[in-house]
Amino acid sequence: MAQDYYGLLGRIRTVPGKRDELVARLRTTGGSAPGKLVYLISLEQDDPDAFWITEVWQNKAAYEALAGSDGKEGQESIAHLVAALEHRTETIPVEGTFVY
Repeated sequence: MAQDYYGLLGRIRTVPGKRDELVARLRTTGGSAPGKLVYLISLEQDDPDAFWITEVWQNKAAYEALAGSDGKEGQESIAHLVAALEHRTETIPVEGTFVY
């Protein structure tokens, strides 16, 4: 591929009743990072304590740069709201299938 995008898809289960609080925090802090092109939070209709995050990065190196620094601090600040990270899949986003 001309562009080696890197993607992540993850399902998060929150402490009961804390989904809205965690989503609100992630909406203000999770979207801006060098190299992050797409940041989408999707609520589950059938589970009030679960949601999905979809990320598309310019490349894997951009993701790893964040994961090794500020990302860990950010995770620690929300850990008390997270019951489980139930699913994590690395993906290869195909160019032209998403809109900026």
